[in-house]
Amino acid sequence: MMDSHFKRATILLCEHHSTGSIGFIMNKSLQMNIGDLVSDFPNFESDVHFGGPVGTDTIHFIHNLGDLIEESVQVAPGVYWGGSFDQVKFMIKSSMVTEHNIRFFVGYTGWGSGQLAEELREGTWLMAEMDPNYLFKEKPESLWRLIMEHKGNNFTAIAGIPDTTIWN
Repeated sequence: MMDSHFKRATILLCEHHSTGSIGFIMNKSLQMNIGDLVSDFPNFESDVHFGGPVGTDTIHFIHNLGDLIEESVQVAPGVYWGGSFDQVKFMIKSSMVTEHNIRFFVGYTGWGSGQLAEELREGTWLMAEMDPNYLFKEKPESLWRLIMEHKGNNFTAIAGIPDTTIWN
């Protein structure tokens, strides 16, 4: 996709139902820390990522802490969305959470009723299995290439094509 928001974007789909879908771009860092956005946030080294162009006045988080965070929702094996923000702050302040447990996002990616299904039929998006390591262990800047390589076949070749066409 050539749209600058979604070019080589890897999106974690968190909610998909008849009224619409919500996801977060996993590989677009904003080059800022969560403490830059939330004044009373404990000292914590964690980049904030651009989750998508919708609701850019909101902060979301994805984590691997499961039921330790009340009200979180499992979206894939070992991957949870949201929960109590105050509880997250407490756990960070208590050194119970590291940057390998949580990722913060500004905004989200959203689709209206039937929109994502139509875009999938048109071939706008490729689907891949979610591996928690993509989010919590891999470097975001290498994520698109890694996922394409894991898909195999022709996708491995596509992963090797430079982002800038003048390099081809």
